[in-house]
Amino acid sequence: MADAVATQTLLEDRYILIQKFTNVSDGTGEAAVKKVDVSALTPAATRVTIKRIWYSNLGMSVQLFWDATTDVFIIQLPADESGYLDFEKIGGLPNTAATGYTGDIMFTTVGHTAADTYTIVLEMKKHGTISS
Repeated sequence: MADAVATQTLLEDRYILIQKFTNVSDGTGEAAVKKVDVSALTPAATRVTIKRIWYSNLGMSVQLFWDATTDVFIIQLPADESGYLDFEKIGGLPNTAATGYTGDIMFTTVGHTAADTYTIVLEMKKHGTISS
C-alpha cells in the first residue's frame, strides 16, 4: 500500500505558482518525495522561492527540502498544528543552489502512522522563466 497523496495547482502563471498538497497516510509515509517539479511548470522554471506556506498537520510533521546532491533542509511543519507562514517581507525562502541542485522541492513525513494527514499550500515565485 501507499499513502494517498494528491497535488493540485491552484494558480500558475509566468511568475507565481500556488500548489496544494495532501496526504492521508496508511503508515507508509513519504521520504524525499518530489512535490514541486520546476521543469514541469508552464513555462518551465529553474527554481522557485517560497513566499507563503499554509499548513494543517494531524499526527505527523512534514519536512521540506531543496533537491540537490545532498538535499538542503528548508523547514519542518510541526505535527498536530495548523498555521500560516509569510516570508514575503524578507524576500521569501530562496533555493540555496547547493551542489547538484535541481530547483525542485521534496517532502518527507516524520512520525507518520495510519490515518495521519497533512494539507500544505505553497505560494511560490518562479525564477528562470522567460521574462522573469
